Amino acid sequence: MATKEQAVRQSVSLPTRLACQVRSLAKNRKTSMNHALVELIEAGMESIEAEKTKFFELADQLSATSDPVEQKRIKEMLARVTFGE
Repeated sequence: MATKEQAVRQSVSLPTRLACQVRSLAKNRKTSMNHALVELIEAGMESIEAEKTKFFELADQLSATSDPVEQKRIKEMLARVTFGE
């Protein structure tokens, strides 16, 4: 039998524009704002983990290559991952 994680109640203040977007998203998905916020937070956390994984993969590739052209390309990709485009 699967156990359900216990929910922790939190209070969050959202800027009006963002609250309207979340409300609209929840309405379009026919779900509650709470559920929409949970989904958005989970997606954001997964995105952060994916960025971290990508960074370490690129760092491994950089340390494994001795080709200067490839090193430059990987360094540019690392810069984009780190500082954005």
